[in-house]
Amino acid sequence: MNATPTRAWLADFLMLAAIWGASFMFMRLAALDLGALPTAAMRVAIAALFLLPLLVAKGHWPVLRQHWRTVFAVGLLNSAIPFALYAFAVMHISTGLSAILNATVPLFGALVAWLWLRDRPSLSRTVGLAIGFGGVVLLVGGQASFKPNASGVAPVWAVLACLLATTCYAFSASFTKKHLPSMPPLVAATGSQMGATLALALPALWFRPDHMPSAASWGALLVLGVVCTGIAYVVYFRLIERAGPARALTVTFLIPVFALVYGVILLGEQITPWMLGCGAVVLLGTALSSGLVKLPGR
Repeated sequence: MNATPTRAWLADFLMLAAIWGASFMFMRLAALDLGALPTAAMRVAIAALFLLPLLVAKGHWPVLRQHWRTVFAVGLLNSAIPFALYAFAVMHISTGLSAILNATVPLFGALVAWLWLRDRPSLSRTVGLAIGFGGVVLLVGGQASFKPNASGVAPVWAVLACLLATTCYAFSASFTKKHLPSMPPLVAATGSQMGATLALALPALWFRPDHMPSAASWGALLVLGVVCTGIAYVVYFRLIERAGPARALTVTFLIPVFALVYGVILLGEQITPWMLGCGAVVLLGTALSSGLVKLPGR
């Protein structure tokens, strides 16, 4: 890879980490007022409305019309389900803990690629899977109580929601690699948000809030939809196209760093030594399992 593509890849990588790190904060601000399903539905609907005119202007509508079924399926796995799960999670655990759990995406990605795409991991990557999942067990054991907290929900359910969401992301990455090769990033981004909007529309209406959301909640939704979803997914699918799904998934390494900083400075959240220690174990395992770091001689 020459210097120019490398610089472009790194720029996309850092920008995406910063944007998605902020998404946990904006999800929390919106979900506490609107609820999980309406927040997720409005997020993808705003993103779809933002992206659709750009898609048409670029002349990509025929491509989306030809592949809409596959792209909509990506939207279900990569947006609808995980966005709803994370919106639920951040209502009951800190945004920092949610982001650390989000860093397990490459772990599940490597596992899914092994079981589905027969991408058998090396010894180094296998050791990474074991270390990473061990870190998750330690983190969950130290943070996820079965006793309901102030929100009335036991934190363990929020943690499990995060892990289910990361599994969806992992399946989506392999599905995209297998079924959407060389598709323009704008087509994948727009179509996936349209598919997610259709999937969440009825559940969101059923669980709609019984009051008018505040201006702050609408502002959080607008940022979530336009920046953290619409713009971010164009960058994400472009990153997959340029660097491949395995490297694209490693953006989750940096997301917790940004999310923790945002949470502490803007939301007043606290970081515990246990969270940092287990998070470091998770990141080490993720780095090994994704091939970013290798054991000596392996």
